[in-house]
Amino acid sequence: MENVALVVGARGVIGTNLVEHLASLPDWRVIGLSRRGGVDVPGRVRHVAVDLLDPEDTRTKLSGLSDVTHVFYVAYQDRPTWAELVAPNLAMLVNVVDAIEPVAHGLRHVSLMQGYKVYGAHLGPFKTPAREDDPPHLPPEFNVDQQRFLEERQQGKAWTWSALRPSVVGGAALGNPMNLAVAIAVYASISKELGVPLRFPGKPGAYDALLELTDAGLLAKATVWAATSPAAANQAFNITNGDLFRWNELWPRLAAWFGLEAAPPLQMSLQDVMADKEPLWKEMQATHGLATTSFAEVSSWPFADFVFGWDYDFFADSSKSRRAGFHDYVETEQMFYGIFAELRRQGIIP
Repeated sequence: MENVALVVGARGVIGTNLVEHLASLPDWRVIGLSRRGGVDVPGRVRHVAVDLLDPEDTRTKLSGLSDVTHVFYVAYQDRPTWAELVAPNLAMLVNVVDAIEPVAHGLRHVSLMQGYKVYGAHLGPFKTPAREDDPPHLPPEFNVDQQRFLEERQQGKAWTWSALRPSVVGGAALGNPMNLAVAIAVYASISKELGVPLRFPGKPGAYDALLELTDAGLLAKATVWAATSPAAANQAFNITNGDLFRWNELWPRLAAWFGLEAAPPLQMSLQDVMADKEPLWKEMQATHGLATTSFAEVSSWPFADFVFGWDYDFFADSSKSRRAGFHDYVETEQMFYGIFAELRRQGIIP
């Protein structure tokens, strides 16, 4: 039986890797939704440009997608405050389900991408390792509202749902406001161009905290597994690389990959110190023959500042997914090297 995936948010760091993974599987066709659309791959991937905040546009664009069997929801819209995130991010999910459920009569699964915000990790020190059955925290939190919507909507339906909870996701996709690996790569490249060592820019305590990350490719595999495994139906799963690290050990190794020394940490806002670096970035592109990527496409400085400000442990227990049958893992250090090499191969960094 052929599977038809509707990837909602197909152009982000998570969606890009998910589309590529699904397209590599023999029994899947992929339809990607995003505001910008994309380049189709005949017979494998079709992109649709849609405004998910507009219910009418969403219904119109999805009205002909009657063959969709799986919805993979990985879309996200940023807002200035946690409270302001709720309305648009819940509305987009509701609009998609409202549009696709009446027409896709063979719908079998709706997959929801979440994160550690469910555990309050963004608010400050939280219980570690976080587990899927940990008690909720005081709202607002759109991840929780989205899952509650799916749980209630699924009652009495033939389709099932799953929720994936990765840590910070590592991938090479550009134009995403939450891409830590790309931010590190550009920060290191600029530091090398200016002849200065690579300093950890976060809070002093963050250099010593215990963390974990999630590779985008690993997350894509886990997402498809959860959407197709009966053992994963109607459940949430933490998905992580499987190892833990501290920046105090990993940071010098990342610096060495770029041929840089790692000087002692110095707390600074990357958003502030990178505010005047766009002219330098253009000079670097000309000097090193790089791709003409805009500085905005490789700038995830507010997110990097946010992550480097975690002066508390940040990790979850991912054994539930292993008990249910998903056993893949990725070494975090090698994940970074792979992303850096891909960015260099694409001519994004020198």
